[in-house]
Amino acid sequence: MSHLDDLPSTPGKYKSDKVTPYGILHHHRYLRLSKLTLWASIFLALFLFYIVLSPPPSPSRRNLNDSSVSAAKYGGSHWEKQVRKSAHPRSPGGLTVLVTGAAGFVGTHVSIALRRRGDGVLGLDNFNRYYDPKLKRARQALLERSGVFVVEGDINDAVLLRKLFDVVLFTHVMHLAAQAGVRYAMQNPGSYVNSNIVGFVNLLEVSKSANPQPAIVWASSSSVYGLNSKVPFSEKDRTDHPASLYAATKKAGEGIAHTYNHIYGLSLTGLRFFTVYGPWGRPDMAYFFFTKDILKGKTITVFESPDKGSVARDFTYIDDIVKGCLGALDTAEKSSGSGGKKKGPAMFRIYNLGNTSPVPVTKLVKILEKLLKMKAKKKTMPLPRNGDVEFTHANITLAQAEIGYKPAVDLETGLKKFVKWYMGFYKKKSSW
Repeated sequence: MSHLDDLPSTPGKYKSDKVTPYGILHHHRYLRLSKLTLWASIFLALFLFYIVLSPPPSPSRRNLNDSSVSAAKYGGSHWEKQVRKSAHPRSPGGLTVLVTGAAGFVGTHVSIALRRRGDGVLGLDNFNRYYDPKLKRARQALLERSGVFVVEGDINDAVLLRKLFDVVLFTHVMHLAAQAGVRYAMQNPGSYVNSNIVGFVNLLEVSKSANPQPAIVWASSSSVYGLNSKVPFSEKDRTDHPASLYAATKKAGEGIAHTYNHIYGLSLTGLRFFTVYGPWGRPDMAYFFFTKDILKGKTITVFESPDKGSVARDFTYIDDIVKGCLGALDTAEKSSGSGGKKKGPAMFRIYNLGNTSPVPVTKLVKILEKLLKMKAKKKTMPLPRNGDVEFTHANITLAQAEIGYKPAVDLETGLKKFVKWYMGFYKKKSSW
């Protein structure tokens, strides 16, 4: 999808028990189940305590949703005409896809790629203020020029979702709407539960009641691997040691998805993204704000691991992620249910989408210095206990074999494209 670059303003693995006599084995299983039940009960009690007794958000905590969004009106013949036109495939046999989080980083790129190959695409986004909505509005303008209409609304609005499903018979849902960011969860934990769990359940509820049910591909995260020390991370590895609330909500999403697949026959594919970067990216990502601060002569903070080593990430270029998303959509089997009733087994898949070449953050900085022709002012600090992990590294063997995923862009090439976009976009938006 390199065409987007030139467009104007877009703990290890589980070890099985040794063989033991039946009575001892049964006793051990009982103890493990008892411990699991105990911890699950404690977690549930704490969660309910938080929901029931926690005070309302303080004035200093950002309200992410614009009041204009919650008060937005939808419906009417003109609105329905826009919705139908955008969702109508231009190619015979094309998909009809609802993309949630369409004005987000990945959502914009995926929506345009789908539209340009002839699929019908309808976007949905609430344009919250987690980061500057002006960037999201600029992406919306790009989407509109590409023939994608974005409905302004929230995935927690069940009335709106049902309306959209009444107007359009979606063959697929590309669910990318989520509260992103690891560190922000320490400031506003409720937003992660509201979007990544409650919002996801709301979408699944509406989807399972649809007739026909759509196939759903949704964004999980590499964060689910948490404190796993085995590399590279494989889909077969344990993911029950999250390091952040964000990771915990994404892991919960995978469990919830499996439940809806099992009970209602929804076809579901989860994609664990690994540090996505590129043009039209998110300002809260290191490569983005490093670029901004280096250009302004500000000092950037580079974190190091407890052993004084560099933190490393499996940086994955947006074009490669888009190809993985399209591959997942194209290979998704139809859901087996109808109107909330399961009629047979349905597909359930989880894939890693990464570059499988981790790069130290110190090297990221050196590449940016080269591209920007400026020396960065740096200070090194220990990695804080805020949910960040020391490294990520994707095993992509399964995605390669089953959805044809083949990442092709190295970090320097991808950063060169990002910097070109950044310099052009923010030169026009110098008042930002």
